[in-house]
Amino acid sequence: MSAPSRRDPGCLNGLRYLNWDADRGHLHRGAALAKESPPPDSKWLVYVASLPMDDPAARMRVLRTLESMGCAVLREGVYLLPDSQANRLGLRRLSEHMSRMSGSAHILQATNLDAQQGQAFRSLFDRAGKYQELIKAVEGLRAGFGISEPSAIARVLNKQRREFEAISALDFFGSPVKEQAAQVLRDTEGEVRKRMFPDAPNSGRLTQTGRYYFKRLWASRKPLLADRLASAWLIRRFIDPEASLMWMEKTQQCPSTAVGFGFDGATFSNSKDKVTFQELLAKFGLDNNETLTRIGALVHYLDTGGASVAEAAGVETLLEGARRRCNSDEELFTESEKTFDLLYEAYFDAPGKDSVPRS
Repeated sequence: MSAPSRRDPGCLNGLRYLNWDADRGHLHRGAALAKESPPPDSKWLVYVASLPMDDPAARMRVLRTLESMGCAVLREGVYLLPDSQANRLGLRRLSEHMSRMSGSAHILQATNLDAQQGQAFRSLFDRAGKYQELIKAVEGLRAGFGISEPSAIARVLNKQRREFEAISALDFFGSPVKEQAAQVLRDTEGEVRKRMFPDAPNSGRLTQTGRYYFKRLWASRKPLLADRLASAWLIRRFIDPEASLMWMEKTQQCPSTAVGFGFDGATFSNSKDKVTFQELLAKFGLDNNETLTRIGALVHYLDTGGASVAEAAGVETLLEGARRRCNSDEELFTESEKTFDLLYEAYFDAPGKDSVPRS
């Protein structure tokens, strides 16, 4: 990095620095600059990193972490992010990791010099191209209507939904193409639901008792153990895609308008030989889905024991990791959805059923 300009002691590579936060030291800019009130989107974090050259694997992990955070590359070892609490925290955690692997990193808080430079920096985080690629992929799935099984299209569509969420998480400035991508996803998901469940109005799933469940509030109690998490995933993926979820401390808190699941006295709960997940499969006519049935057996083992399932320990380890990492029930459920999505994918492509050769 070049030295600051003599004309502007607060200028660093075209950026006007606010402060330097490294270890416990802080270098603050002059009082005159501190009086300025730059626009909110003119504040940036510059990450200056020196990666260890003797550990290629560790170096690659750091680079992948920077990429996953959405960092823009200004030059080798110099990265840019919009200034936010979450980005600061992420970079500080990465700096701690860097110090343990004999690397070094400094975090600079900076502002762009003018509106033109600010626009140039914003363009580094333009996600429009990513959204357009997603739109093209989702629209391509529609060509399979009437040819491919709706469940197969739904599997791929779930991947596209996760991709949309990943792009959105790094769309710091709200691309105008985001809503277009979201609408294409919603329309395609709605069409797939109609093809999967043609007898249900508004694409809601028809139970054997003749009652419809669509856009409902579904409530279960804490703690969020395997059966409740898996059941909530099943509801969102196969029964009521627009369901709202509520996690209660006490079952007495269950609203009269909510559909209870996973606790004594709930509409859907454990029976003599089934856990809640398996009860939902049976009541909603999904127990002929071999993949969901296999997941049901795994959830049954985790919840009540019985016939062991090879993957059960690994799934429980992932769920426990999510519990320790997440700060809220909503965040925990979002993380657990990824686990069950991947489990569904793995079971669907099990040996002997649409196997994919692996090199």
